[in-house]
Amino acid sequence: MHRRQLLIAGGSLFALSACATDGMDMGGASPAGLAEDARIARAVLPTQTPRAELLQPWTGPYEGVPPWDKVTPAKLRAAMLEGIELQRAEIAAIADNPEPPTFANTLVPYQMAGEPLDRASSLFGVMTQNIGSDDYQAVDTELSPLLSAAGDEITFNERLFARIKTVADNAVQAGLTPTQTRVAERTRDAFVRNGAALNAAGKAELGRINTALSNAFTSFSQKVVADENTFTHIPNEAGVAGLPASNKAAAAAAARSRDLTGYAIVNTRSSVDPFLSFADNRGLRETVWRKFVNRGDNGDGNDTNALIAEIVKLRAERARLLGFANHAEWRMQDTMARTPAAAMDLMNRVWAPAKARVTEEVADMRAIAGHDIEPWDYLYYAEKVRKQKYDLDQNELKPYFELNNVKRGAFYMAERLYGYEFTPLPKGTVPVFHPDVEVFEVKDKASGRHVGLFYSDDFARSGKRSGAWMTSYRLGYGYDGGGNHLVSNNNNFIKAESGQPILISLDDAETLFHEFGHALHYLSYNIDYPALAGTPRDYVEYPSQVHEHWVLSRPILDGFMKHVETGQAMPQSLVDKVEAAATFNQGYATVSYLSSALVDMDLHTRATPPTDIDAFERESLARYGMPKEIVMRHRLPQFNHLFTSDAYSAGYYSYLWSEVMDADTWAYFEESGDVFNPDIAARYKSIILSEGNSSDRGEAYRRFRGRNPDVAALLRVRGFPTN
Repeated sequence: MHRRQLLIAGGSLFALSACATDGMDMGGASPAGLAEDARIARAVLPTQTPRAELLQPWTGPYEGVPPWDKVTPAKLRAAMLEGIELQRAEIAAIADNPEPPTFANTLVPYQMAGEPLDRASSLFGVMTQNIGSDDYQAVDTELSPLLSAAGDEITFNERLFARIKTVADNAVQAGLTPTQTRVAERTRDAFVRNGAALNAAGKAELGRINTALSNAFTSFSQKVVADENTFTHIPNEAGVAGLPASNKAAAAAAARSRDLTGYAIVNTRSSVDPFLSFADNRGLRETVWRKFVNRGDNGDGNDTNALIAEIVKLRAERARLLGFANHAEWRMQDTMARTPAAAMDLMNRVWAPAKARVTEEVADMRAIAGHDIEPWDYLYYAEKVRKQKYDLDQNELKPYFELNNVKRGAFYMAERLYGYEFTPLPKGTVPVFHPDVEVFEVKDKASGRHVGLFYSDDFARSGKRSGAWMTSYRLGYGYDGGGNHLVSNNNNFIKAESGQPILISLDDAETLFHEFGHALHYLSYNIDYPALAGTPRDYVEYPSQVHEHWVLSRPILDGFMKHVETGQAMPQSLVDKVEAAATFNQGYATVSYLSSALVDMDLHTRATPPTDIDAFERESLARYGMPKEIVMRHRLPQFNHLFTSDAYSAGYYSYLWSEVMDADTWAYFEESGDVFNPDIAARYKSIILSEGNSSDRGEAYRRFRGRNPDVAALLRVRGFPTN
């Protein structure tokens, strides 16, 4: 069950114990032992030959690749339904095995069960998120509750749970290795936390709640996507005055693709933020801003407020059923923070100085604007202040960040730090799910060993979810012979005119490096069992966030971030301006993000969930003293992180928690005198990236850094007082 990675037992980020050793024997089985366990496990599982085409083992080069060229909504639906049945038979075989439960005949086949469904699920996730056409949305609507019910059926299988619990409870007596013990105990604990110990009535109620949530998540996602498929039409040149040429060209192309003259500002952040930053027409800035921040909140068929009220009510009911005071306490059992209070302590430490910085930023902007600053003014006048204070115009930077060059710079970072080499595959070498997708082979440069494939999906399209994210299609695990890793990055950049360079902002470049950091994390996995793949939610953003820092490192600037017209590398004088302004506008950046995290935690720690979501959002922000000049980065009606799954619910704070480790790690590289320090990079790869969740992640950080992370490093990065 490779897709159902278990997330349990994180350990506190700020635990007092420390360990300065560089490496760790994870206590895993030998290759021969893994092979023998796999042989026993395969003998437990029934021999089944899938009928559906999309359930078959992947064929072709590179150990087999996803058959995107064969995927249709009908085929995908058939494969998912059959895959559920095949998985059901495998679970029954494990649960009904007459032999006494052992790690090899219970936990290992449980890891293996559902492999055909795994393959189809990889295709399902990509087609519903990256393509998202009406026919795929219909399949998503039908199958999501069925998949939820199938998962509950496994969790509620009493015979299966009894076998897993027996193995975990008797790990010491059975002589399990530390890795085997961790797998068994995490699996047992996940079953308990998800309702396996409930009585029959409790399981029935939990199943009802989970199915209702699954339906609500799917509906929320589809409504937000529908609102993001809208745009603001600007018929003439005057309406885009002030925009950089590259943004004008993208807006003109967006209009033509919709059979319109003039310009179209698509209702996604990559299109909206540049308009708010540079467009001189204040009235149009307000129009574009309102359309963007009111996604899901327009009182029409795409309004999500009722769905959110239903979701938080269901989550509260589930938490109480499982013995927790609220949803946040249930969700945070498998995090580094462990409790809402610990997360709030960190957020409160940053919130006050962030608000104080906003007051300073607004004063600077008012001095230039001569009027009060509204939310649609903030980015625009921030650029004016940046120019005045630091003689830095963001438009000076964009010519250095051509999309393909930024990607090449990211590949160079991976090579210097971890020895990975990325080579583009000619079009047609492997199937892709859209013609825009590029595929790269990843090798270990020193040995020539094939590591995997990297799929790069860069552009916005109708039906594609907004934002940027990483996806894994396949991860090779030692318990079943290993294998390569297939991962993707997905962005929403706006295409330029044919043949024109695609220029992105520094912020976009950092986002690209961020998502690429996720990809490097998964490409580096060297673990034995899928149950040890998923890291705690407040750790998983750490390896991605730290990689943002390398964008402006001198070797990458000199080699790749060259002016699109002159071919010259960014001069040090301009880099100095960027660094001098590094903490500029951090009040805005921190408050817009952190307000979303605070409201998320407030929403999910309420004893009585709110029913009027708009009113709750206003009241919550008022209690925290939200500056009126700023809006949440993600307002609740469009907050995909919270309401398209449980993944980031009561967990949006995790970016800040991860940033503590990220800032402290970057300081480690800088203090060494070489931001590509090979010794630190090698240890970072082996301890932070490669281990997955094979050990407690707080302990892993201490092995890497020699101590706990220093919160002051985060405050320094953001330019806030550290006392």
